[in-house]
Amino acid sequence: QVQLVESGGGLVQPGSSLRLSCAASGFTLDDYAIGWFRQAPGKEREGVLCISNSNGRTYYADSVKGRFTMSSDNAKNTVYLQMNSLKPEDTAVYYCAAGACELGPQTANFGAWGQGTQVTVSS
Repeated sequence: QVQLVESGGGLVQPGSSLRLSCAASGFTLDDYAIGWFRQAPGKEREGVLCISNSNGRTYYADSVKGRFTMSSDNAKNTVYLQMNSLKPEDTAVYYCAAGACELGPQTANFGAWGQGTQVTVSS
């Protein structure tokens, strides 16, 4: 059965770093792109970044470019989100999802979602 499970969230201070994990099962990372999304209280879900599995291009939201990066461990079927220089406005529930990244991290193009993990950035 297709599943995505996020982990690694927590409470951190501004300027610190955090790494989130997304463990995939029921498919391989060659089949679909993995994208990261987030939703803050009272706001719409927004795309953070994704890497196309067809062309290898990385698509970033302007708000995280230069601070967030993705990596993957194909043997573990796991994708990671490295978040550096965290800001209070990064506070949100973070989700990973499987789909198509050719147009960037667009919610409508991702069909399988994890349960989310809370990231809180506060002093």
